Amino acid sequence: MGLLLRLVLQRIAMGLLLLLAVSVMIFAATQILPGDVAQAILGQSATPEALANKRAELGLDQPAVTRYFAWLGGMLQGDLGTALSNGQDIATSLGKRLGNTLFLAAVAAVIAVPLAILLGLVAVRYRGRWPDKLISAVTLASISLPEFFIGYVLIFFVGVQLQWLPSVSTVYDTMGFWERLEAVALPAITLTLVVLAHMMRMTRAAILNVMQSAYIETAELKGLRAFTIIRKHAFPNAIAPIVNVVMINLAYLVVGVVVVEVIFVYPGMGQYLVDHVSKRDVPVVQACGLIFAAVYIGLNMIADVVAIISNPRLRHPK
Repeated sequence: MGLLLRLVLQRIAMGLLLLLAVSVMIFAATQILPGDVAQAILGQSATPEALANKRAELGLDQPAVTRYFAWLGGMLQGDLGTALSNGQDIATSLGKRLGNTLFLAAVAAVIAVPLAILLGLVAVRYRGRWPDKLISAVTLASISLPEFFIGYVLIFFVGVQLQWLPSVSTVYDTMGFWERLEAVALPAITLTLVVLAHMMRMTRAAILNVMQSAYIETAELKGLRAFTIIRKHAFPNAIAPIVNVVMINLAYLVVGVVVVEVIFVYPGMGQYLVDHVSKRDVPVVQACGLIFAAVYIGLNMIADVVAIISNPRLRHPK
């Protein structure tokens, strides 16, 4: 087995083991929460016999290890369980919510990733001059502000004062693509401003690191234009760290949307999770937590694999 394939398989195996460990932590964390789920469902006036029957119905009378493997087995088969608060199938409820969250994250990514790479290239081209300083200052200011502050500022000025875009992101099944795009514009802009700075600064740093190489000096001696050198020679060789930071921020766009979805009342997974945390709906919290963890670990695993494959020393070993 070649070195490249072995490293890729090792990264995939590590990702799966990490996801298994996270599933144990999520299950354990929900089990040690104070209070009694059966009591929360039936209320304080429930009799001991009713509580005992409810615990047996929910499987709470079984050992924790047995309940964990039953829960994990169901998750692997696509059975996310039933919500305690309304009796609905969690997989069915989460299907549309997950689609909404992925749509919002995709819109933000389509804006943020090309813009971050372009601004990073421009910052390197005008390194130490006013465009570089302006881009760094603006992006640093955006990353210093929390999501809820950016969101409320956009709602007040863009949604309420100027009335350019809707301040509440209401979406439904019969909406057309452009209507849905308009509805998610403000939360997408909020997410873009949050992740843009990190991707831009890492792109700039990665390209500047490559610019110190000998072959860049050779390209300069040949008389090539500065932006051509950056675009054709420096950027392709800095792609591994750039892809890594892009994947990490894409993972954040999916996992870190909870605050943004709550602010804009967007019907995604984050809003669904918050609603059911307040109801102490443990199966929903477990399912959402594991899905978020799987997305985050999966995207980071993809970033590691891309970094390995893009490494010329591994692709062409001596």
